[in-house]
Amino acid sequence: MLVSRLFALACAALFCAYATARDNEPFSVEHLVRLQRVSEPALSPDGQWAVFTLRETDVAANRGRTDLWIVDAITKGAQPRRLTTHPENDHSAQWSMDGAYVYFLSTRSGSSQIWRLTGQRGEAEQITDLPLDVGSFQIAPNGNRIAFTLEVFRDCETLACTSERLKKSAASPESGMTFDRVFIRHWDTWSDHRNSELFVAQIEGNRLGEPRSVSHALDADIPSKPFGDASEYAFSPDSSMIAFNARIKGKSEPWSTNFDIYEVAVDGGGLRNLTEENLAWDAQPVYSPDNNLLAWRSMKRPGFEADRFHIVVMDRKSGQRRALTDAWDRSVASMSFAKDSRTLYATADHFGQHPLWSIDVKAGKPTMLTGPGRVESFSVGDKEILYSLASLKSPAELQVLNPRNGDVRELPKLNASALSAVAMGDPEQFTFAGANGETVYGYVMRPANFDAKRRYPIAFIVHGGPQVSFGNAWSYRWNPQTYAGAGFAPVFIDFHGSPGYGQAFTDSISGDWGGKPLEDLQKGFEAAVEKFPWLDAGRACALGASYGGYMINWIAGNWSEPFKCLINHAGIFDSRSMAYTTEELWFDEWEHGGPPFEVPENFEKHNPVNQVIQWRTPMLVIHGQRDYRVPYSQGISTFTALQRRGIPSRLLIYPDENHWILRPANSIQWHKEVEAWMKKWTSRRTSETGGSEGVTR
Repeated sequence: MLVSRLFALACAALFCAYATARDNEPFSVEHLVRLQRVSEPALSPDGQWAVFTLRETDVAANRGRTDLWIVDAITKGAQPRRLTTHPENDHSAQWSMDGAYVYFLSTRSGSSQIWRLTGQRGEAEQITDLPLDVGSFQIAPNGNRIAFTLEVFRDCETLACTSERLKKSAASPESGMTFDRVFIRHWDTWSDHRNSELFVAQIEGNRLGEPRSVSHALDADIPSKPFGDASEYAFSPDSSMIAFNARIKGKSEPWSTNFDIYEVAVDGGGLRNLTEENLAWDAQPVYSPDNNLLAWRSMKRPGFEADRFHIVVMDRKSGQRRALTDAWDRSVASMSFAKDSRTLYATADHFGQHPLWSIDVKAGKPTMLTGPGRVESFSVGDKEILYSLASLKSPAELQVLNPRNGDVRELPKLNASALSAVAMGDPEQFTFAGANGETVYGYVMRPANFDAKRRYPIAFIVHGGPQVSFGNAWSYRWNPQTYAGAGFAPVFIDFHGSPGYGQAFTDSISGDWGGKPLEDLQKGFEAAVEKFPWLDAGRACALGASYGGYMINWIAGNWSEPFKCLINHAGIFDSRSMAYTTEELWFDEWEHGGPPFEVPENFEKHNPVNQVIQWRTPMLVIHGQRDYRVPYSQGISTFTALQRRGIPSRLLIYPDENHWILRPANSIQWHKEVEAWMKKWTSRRTSETGGSEGVTR
């Protein structure tokens, strides 16, 4: 009953908050890049104040900047205000346990260092003045120490050694790089042979004592690269110990997912591996406030990054551990203990949503606490939980939940004014019988200023991952609202492989990239067209990125009939060459059942390069040159094949972007190119003439 009421309340708050006014200006990429982005909420210990990071975009300067904001989380009608106003970036706020200070990271000194403010006001004071950038940090519960991460050369005994070596390298006319192991680059950065190490230092007044590395004995990155953060390590409640997750590098790092949980004293002594027996992924340790338990997220299958994360709880006195959520067929994304130590709060995908859950520490029983939408992050207080919630109709905004009675209190929406004057599309979730007759979920979105008497061209969006969910969430890269604002009807399917529908459903894509997912997409397209008569199946364009880009190439050779055009961003063209040029080898090797030299037939089974002769649909190809996950040669190869076949095609290359398009000007250009391509090939005139003149058949 509580969950039903929460869903109804959330529906009213999310899907109806920004009502679409008839004939308002349609939502566009220009609106998207200018929205204020709320993240990193932190609730004060007394529950009174919510500090959060707000990113604002300076379109003229082609950059985003971040500040800290604060709002009274209890007083009705209280409005948010800036807590920091420096022109450089401030972010990652964290309260001291007594509420006296707000610590944060800032680049205002010329490098990333730790600063702090007194309470809710006052001037910021610099706490660290190190020769290297601070990557992340955690404040000890007793307020006397800080744990933080720095990138250092392992053979350097001092921080100054690393700093001087970097300066010398930058000044050298030599540009050659040498490597002795395979992980030579990651995401968008070439390795400079530094490790991110975990340091601890005493807080002495408003300065720091001598830092000591507590992870130097390990050849590992803490936090993990490229997207690890301070959630990967934690102080014990008595501030005497630190737990963290780490993966040993060596020669096997590119094909290993063996992260372990380590515990060490704050003086660096007694380092021990708590999960040595588990060769799969163990992550994000959290201590119970009563100091009795240590919990972490754990996988069971080595090498599989999309395995189910269940929760393991260890009694710190006896060392006994148990799988708390082994019977719950959901993968936990993040978690935190309640102040009474009897409950864990966690997020997990669930049928196209990403709600917050409470989990009983004794029984392991999960209870859903929030309704539709995606809980992006949360902060647990003594009595309430502060969290940011996004949906297909709203970027992340802050809410406060009382977990005892389910009451939800919305804090002022930062984007309410910006979105009140624009028309947005209304999403609707639907189901159909997909591959193997199993229920598959999808969404359709009505275009902005919808007219039921019209028929609209379809933007058929294929998500990447592939083990991610394209559900009820907000995106600043692939946002269906931009297509709805451009006059298209977005349709997107959580095909086999998507999480939130049970681990067997997620597992089913491995080794079958072009099989069940394609069948789901085909049946989902048919189901949507049949259910929603305002969809114009004769004017459809399919588009996707990463695995979605792979699927666009696969569609080109196996299911091009419904589509007037295709758009491939960062898509795989040749599965075999991809396996030898990507960086995280564990992904390809798990998905194909081994490395390509052992099972070449698996890489050829659903390889788009083998079906280029079947291609005939006009395609826009987009790639970033700093994309090391799917190297840009895959995009060049796709474009070359299209041009050589005489198929109408266009290439958009970004020398300064990675797997994602992040710069504001580039994002606007990207959307304009995509929308222009879609409109060109789905216009009624083009559709009537076939839309594929000059194609070699």
